[in-house]
Amino acid sequence: MSYPSPEDERVLHERAVRHDPVVLADALLMFMDRISGILMQRLRCDEDTSREAAMRVIFSYIERPGRYDPGKGRLFAYLLQAAKYRALDQRRTAQSEAQRNRDFISVVEQGSRTPKEKLENQVEAGLTMRRLVERGYLKDERDQNALLLILQGERSTEELARALGLPPMPTLELRREVKRHRDRLMKLLERFGKEDSDDES
Repeated sequence: MSYPSPEDERVLHERAVRHDPVVLADALLMFMDRISGILMQRLRCDEDTSREAAMRVIFSYIERPGRYDPGKGRLFAYLLQAAKYRALDQRRTAQSEAQRNRDFISVVEQGSRTPKEKLENQVEAGLTMRRLVERGYLKDERDQNALLLILQGERSTEELARALGLPPMPTLELRREVKRHRDRLMKLLERFGKEDSDDES
């Protein structure tokens, strides 16, 4: 997977500085898979740890984009380095918790996230959607649930279908239906971003 171009990074950073309400979704699409893939390859992190580290640094960047200085290097390199530190820290924390409490040994060995960490992810993703809900763009609870999963990096067709309340159907048809809803939600985010920018101008 190729890295984002400098121009794509520049445009996204400018949007982040302007607090574009849909920039988080675009940042996740641009960086999540790339960063988590490198963490799994270079640090031998499991998928959950690598995706969580990538997601958290992207959230942190979007919340405080001013911390990144474009004059000191590429945005991708900045996020990747932060994700490496976070992934290593998560690994050390998990090992320490396992030593203090044997109940967490299975969690560490399987590379699973603890219930507390999963809850924190849900809260962070929910905060990014607050403006959408308050402005009336996400009235349907099923859309809210599905978008939360998408922002958390959920790829399972079955999980997204369950959140959307879709009825049982053949696998291929289910994939098409989930993709249709996912595309619809992403377009809704884009539309809100354009209208919100017009309101602020």
